[in-house]
Amino acid sequence: MTSAEARALFESAGALLRGHFILSSGRHSDTYLQCALVLQDPRRAEALGRALAERLRDTAPTVVVAPAVGGILVAHEVARALGLCAVFAEREGGALRLRRGFGLSAGARALVVEDVFTTGASVRELTELVTAAGAQVTGVGCLVFRGDKVPDWSARFEALLEIQAPSWPAEQCPLERSGIAAVRPGSRGLAVTK
Repeated sequence: MTSAEARALFESAGALLRGHFILSSGRHSDTYLQCALVLQDPRRAEALGRALAERLRDTAPTVVVAPAVGGILVAHEVARALGLCAVFAEREGGALRLRRGFGLSAGARALVVEDVFTTGASVRELTELVTAAGAQVTGVGCLVFRGDKVPDWSARFEALLEIQAPSWPAEQCPLERSGIAAVRPGSRGLAVTK
């Protein structure tokens, strides 16, 4: 799948939004990718997961790991394409934890995936969780990369789509200064904050 084909899937699903958004990182942006809208269609979800899996197949993972909530469907579809199991970590007491009976065995080769990657904070935290369990991160992948620069991972990084979308700290956001209402469209809901 090319970047143009991935973008077409997002656009056809109405998943590329314009407005004033507060990202999960706390930064503000005029562009948001609502991956849930593209992933709600099983055919689109399967195609995106298969494409990401193919880009990272040669990292030879034995398990696919993602942060909840956005990464759960991505991990499922990537794992299905690779014939592996998928697990996800969720926040408990402010930190990502493997719950619901999920675990990683020492020596496991983990492919870490996410829906949208902006600052990489959740993925960085998840890779630390994976390595603390004695597993190795073989690759990091996402459907959409919207960051300024790819962090220096020890594992290979792949994104199906790169979007150049500005983001600002709240105090530097021109949309904030102009009084345009902000929404937090992620897993916390489309709530107006101002």
